[in-house]
Amino acid sequence: MLAPFKLKALLMTAGFALFLLDALAIAVFWPLAIRFGAPGADVPAALLYAVIQLGFLYSLGLYRKESLCGLKRPLRRIPLVAILSVACASLAAAILGLNISIVLCIMAVSCFTGCAAAARSCFALLRRYCLFRPHLLVIGAGSRAFDLLQMLRAQGRHLQYELTFVHESKFGAIDQRLVEDTECRIVTCSGNLLKLAQQVGADEIVVAPDDRRGMTLESLITCRANGYPVSQYMSFLEKEISRIDIKRLDMAWMLYSEGFQIGPIGRALKRAFDVIVSLIILAAFAPVLLAGMLAIWLGDRRSVFYRQARVTQGGRSFRILKLRTMRMDAEKGGAVWAAQGDSRVTPVGRFLRRTRIDELPQLFNVLAGDMSLVGPRPERPEFIEQLAKQLPLYHERHAVKAGLTGWAQVNYPYGASLDDARSKLSYDLYYVKNFNLLLDFKIMLQTLRVVMWAGADAR
Repeated sequence: MLAPFKLKALLMTAGFALFLLDALAIAVFWPLAIRFGAPGADVPAALLYAVIQLGFLYSLGLYRKESLCGLKRPLRRIPLVAILSVACASLAAAILGLNISIVLCIMAVSCFTGCAAAARSCFALLRRYCLFRPHLLVIGAGSRAFDLLQMLRAQGRHLQYELTFVHESKFGAIDQRLVEDTECRIVTCSGNLLKLAQQVGADEIVVAPDDRRGMTLESLITCRANGYPVSQYMSFLEKEISRIDIKRLDMAWMLYSEGFQIGPIGRALKRAFDVIVSLIILAAFAPVLLAGMLAIWLGDRRSVFYRQARVTQGGRSFRILKLRTMRMDAEKGGAVWAAQGDSRVTPVGRFLRRTRIDELPQLFNVLAGDMSLVGPRPERPEFIEQLAKQLPLYHERHAVKAGLTGWAQVNYPYGASLDDARSKLSYDLYYVKNFNLLLDFKIMLQTLRVVMWAGADAR
């Protein structure tokens, strides 16, 4: 059973709250729509339509922070999401032999569009009353605390945060940027931290001083004993932004924190998942793959495939297989970082890249065991040597197999610079540290959003 503070934190998460509103709206209005519009529909078919609709809302990014901060973007996308979910549900229902009809499909699209729009309108109303704003008591008011503030505002899983910063002289100097921020509150507490947490209504205490030497732990233990969650800076950020802060990476924390445990059963299940899903995707998209191959060949009558050395688990090299999207002489001068808007990309290749069709042949690499469906994207050996010299723990991303899609790919826009590599590494390390099949499944679902809204959700 969830502790009261954990339950409150879960309900306060905007995405989860909106999911509950969507589920409630569908639970209320979908049965009414069926009763008056399609009374002959099967109950299993009706449930299937509802579940797939919620799945599409998640996979197409309607619970992500950028879709929660306003109504314009989600309201534009909701009708298309409803059409796609109903089409997918109808196909699944037909395969299962369930009773469906054109009337049921029309009712489903109309009802799901209305339910999603109503849920988001209700959510916008709730936001006006300052819900979904956890109050954090941050120990420290230096540069580390300011970094915490900036990352929470840009990438935190909540829409807004109320922060109270606790300063003591032994923690170092106060960051002037916090002083100038009108939304921040800085207090001095040399005594009863529990009383302060009660006064401000803290939901969690985050320990983030620039200098931890001389910091007494007794008051923090008292707060924890009284039910207040206490988190260390790195652990809190990992939970809130779903990546590892490379800028202030604490090697001791990486060593002693939980994670990096992938047992033999987990590996076997992941491999079975890779093989089964790869075969299904290849069977379903074989016509698309053949059409892409034909388009490339008609363009210049040259090779349709592109093979290149990449690095996977354990630092092992393999030959990745992709549809060719660049000119044949694209690297006659040596290896070059690919860039957005790269002039070496052909017109056909630009479309194949945007729709990710050029990635389909990598499913053969997955079947061969060189790659997984989900994992850090495989990089070229020559680039890895450069990056490993400049980025700490870069080789640790090779603790798992390289992936066709990954946590960095669904959370970070396309880029090919050292700064981009650093940001992607923060997501890759999070994935390696927190690997599980549920996370793989979430990434697979969110990959659909990356394909559908290519470039539109870049952060």
